[in-house]
Order: sequence, then structure tokens, then C-alpha cells
Amino acid sequence: MKKLLFLLFVILCSCQSNKKENPESDSILQLPPDPYFADIKANDVKLREPVYGDWLDSHKEKGQSFEQFIKTKHVVPTKEKNIIYLQPIGKFDSLQTRQIELVRQYLQLFFQLETKVLDNVSNDIIPQKARRIGGMGQEQFLAGYILNDVLKEEEPDKGVALMAITEMDLYPKPEWNYVFGLASYRDRIAVSSIHRMQKDADFNLSLERLLKICSHEIGHMFGLHHCIEANCVMNGTNSMTETDSHFIRLCSLCQRKLHSGFKYDNVKRLKELEQYFKENNLEEGLVLMKKDLEKLNNK
Repeated sequence: MKKLLFLLFVILCSCQSNKKENPESDSILQLPPDPYFADIKANDVKLREPVYGDWLDSHKEKGQSFEQFIKTKHVVPTKEKNIIYLQPIGKFDSLQTRQIELVRQYLQLFFQLETKVLDNVSNDIIPQKARRIGGMGQEQFLAGYILNDVLKEEEPDKGVALMAITEMDLYPKPEWNYVFGLASYRDRIAVSSIHRMQKDADFNLSLERLLKICSHEIGHMFGLHHCIEANCVMNGTNSMTETDSHFIRLCSLCQRKLHSGFKYDNVKRLKELEQYFKENNLEEGLVLMKKDLEKLNNK
């Protein structure tokens, strides 16, 4: 009997301590959602049924509700860590360098956080053991090596997220042909490649692809899972064709998740993204931002 009472005492104490671990999450759930998210939800487009070769055809994901997101430990910016860093690796031509700068500008607006580009480092930082020749004859770097042996060594001032951008193609493990990007969410580091973004693409399409991949991977770092609710930049992807079919926009649910820890001005963010797409002749993004702004203005 004494053992039973002791066990019940331990269980009750454990439940009480768990409830106190993240009191802020409970307060967020109790607050009514910002009407902004309800307004723009009308512009969410249902994700199509997966076909053979699509991400969701081979990955049976359950999605992530707002409540699940809030109750799961994830990174949020603080006064001590609030800068996103980009680390170029390789020898980039003038157009690629321009694209990296445009990625920096975009991420700063997308996440409403200061974003900086670190000095380029040479491909020589990748040893032979972390290289191979891919099926199309292109050299590839092992993405995990860049995460664990390059980026983990860097601790930029006030960095909340660090993403490498390589000129070379990437592969995640020997049995995989390639990967667009890879992230370690716990360590707040990621890598993406510019290599496949340029295939059969002009400057703008290549840039749009890079914006999608980089915002997607950094979104994971801030706790966003793959979205299965709507066409969204957080959708999983198996191919460049599938990437191109996904919107550059965060759906209303993913925006609500991100905003919960960032507390930025939603309308300011939307207007700044609209201006960015306009200045850089990115028609898809411009149309999507305009539609959201119209929903807000027509209330």
C-alpha cells in the first residue's frame, strides 16, 4: 500500500512538473487567434492528391497542428540569438553571388530577422572522403559532413540559424542520388545547393527555387514540420518539378505557427514581401502577396 501511494505521488508530481515546463505555450493556446490568419486562410489552396513520385506518395506524414507545434520544443529568436547567417561554400560567378544576396534580403523579410552573409569559404574545406561523382558526372558533397564538420564549428555572433549554400550538388547518404537541402534542427544548421536550382532555368526561376528551398529548411529549424494542409513552401518535395509546383507562400497555419514565437507585424511582413517580389520580377510571389493583402483590405 505504501509503495502504491508513493507511486501515485511520483506520477502526480511528474504531471505537475511537466505542466510547468512551458507555461507560455498554454497561454498562447488560450489566446484567440489573430484575425489576420482567418482572413488569409481563404487564400489557402488545398494540396493536390499525391501522384507517383510525389513526396507524400512515398512519405506518409501526419502533419502538425498548431497545438502540436506549440507543445513541441522548438527554437525561437531571443535578444541573445536573433540573426540568421548564410555561409557560401565554393566559387560563385557574379549572377550566383547576386542570387545569394537576394536570398539574404528575402530571408530577412520572410522571417523578419536580420540576415547576414559570411565570407565565402573554398571548396577545399570538403575532404575527398566527403565527395563523390554523381550519376550525371557532377561532383557532389556529402551534406552531413557540411553540417557536422563545417557548420557546427562556427558560432557567429548572435546567430539563431546558420545555412550553408554550396555551388556543388549534394547527397545525404550513399544510396540517395541527391538532395536539395538538409538541416539539423537541434543544432540550428542547414545546407542547400545552388547547383540544381539552375538546371533548365533562367535567373528568376533559379532564384525562386533557391528562395523556396532556403526558407523551407530554415522554417524547419524554427520547428515547422512538412505541411500537408495546403499548397505551401513547407510541403515536402521529391523533385524540382514538385518544388516548382509548390507555392512560395506559407499557408495560414504555418504562418500562425511561425508568428507565435516571433511576434512580428503580419501586415508589415506581407507588404515588404510584396515589394520584394515586385522589385525582382517574381510574378508568382507577387500575385500571392497581393491576394492576401486584398483579403485584409476588403474586410
